[in-house]
Amino acid sequence: MNTLQKFELMEKIVRELEDLQNSQQALIQKIGKIEVDNIELSDGRLEKDLPDMHQRVADNLDTIVGILAYFADKTQNFGDKNNVDALKEQEAINNATS
Repeated sequence: MNTLQKFELMEKIVRELEDLQNSQQALIQKIGKIEVDNIELSDGRLEKDLPDMHQRVADNLDTIVGILAYFADKTQNFGDKNNVDALKEQEAINNATS
């Protein structure tokens, strides 16, 4: 795998982590809505299980946020160190002349 391919894969992983973060945030919101609806309903099982679910998803979100920050920074540093912008320009030139 060449440097540009590695950088593009790293960028893809960053996008996937961002998507995962957004999904976890959506889950927290949905669980919260169910918890609010259950205030009126007062179902015992929901009262018992939803707070634990909410906490586990929130913990996962915290982990994802940390991983995303770390990996986005690593990706940016890799791109800067390896002058990826110049590599992309060269690849575009090579593709245009091929």
